Amino acid sequence: MSTKKIVVVGSCNTDMVVKSDRLPVPGETILGGTFRMNGGGKGANQAVAVARLGGDVTFISKTGNDVFGKHSIEMFDEENIKTDYIFSDPELSSGVALIMVDKNGENCIAVASGANSSLSVKDIEKVKDIIESADILLMQLEIPMETVEYAASIAYKKGAKVILNPAPAPAGSLSPELLKCLYAIIPNETEAELISGIPVCDGESARKAAACISSKGVDIVIITMGSQGAFIKEGNSCYRVPVEKVKAVDTTAAGDTFCGAFCVALSDDYSIMEAVRMANKASGIAVMREGAQNSIPYKKEMLFNQI
Repeated sequence: MSTKKIVVVGSCNTDMVVKSDRLPVPGETILGGTFRMNGGGKGANQAVAVARLGGDVTFISKTGNDVFGKHSIEMFDEENIKTDYIFSDPELSSGVALIMVDKNGENCIAVASGANSSLSVKDIEKVKDIIESADILLMQLEIPMETVEYAASIAYKKGAKVILNPAPAPAGSLSPELLKCLYAIIPNETEAELISGIPVCDGESARKAAACISSKGVDIVIITMGSQGAFIKEGNSCYRVPVEKVKAVDTTAAGDTFCGAFCVALSDDYSIMEAVRMANKASGIAVMREGAQNSIPYKKEMLFNQI
């Protein structure tokens, strides 16, 4: 395990998943399919990915005082994730995501944020020393933006590497104050388009979008592009890191696995390109399996899986 400390601040959900041949159109009911319930939420998924791949991770989140929240903490304990800083909301329920997946692995997701929406600046103030001690801070956007901005500012002032996965796609632009705190930003094509205003569909459009995002104050931009791999802008250098072709079963946690793996690689002093290669491999394993946290690989699998 790396000796560097990774702190993940973000959401914790329970995923309720229905898998069927295809996704319904509005107003349509599809019979058949299978149902399962798993741990999820982008923050939790990323924390699990860090833990399974050998990182030293503390998770800061908020759940409801209900069976879903209690079960989530039990699962985190089993994954050796430090859970002392998961708050409990006495009124709101734990977050829940309703996920539909088709036979090709594509999905659509609706999220009831619950207690995730009440993870506040006051909560972060209570764990300020934990964030100040981090070497890497990883966040997403399933918690309030002001909470993300405050946590980022704390870590940035202490010299930590602040990494943002701007997912789900931000409704508005990211603030200059947040962007200046970031060591790296990891959007997918949709998120990169919303931040830059440039549709991303190939290497050239990814280059333009990355340049636009970088001009806002982020030195390292990594756009994940599914089967097209990842596009990296690191300072004045731009390059693509391809992925091995695999048969996707469920893409639900692919991006979260990528982000967690990337942070573990950084904590082991990998270069940006090497870290992205590791992240590509981890997410490639994840998409070949069903579920969110269920699909995330362990470090030993990375050594032997030949994708």
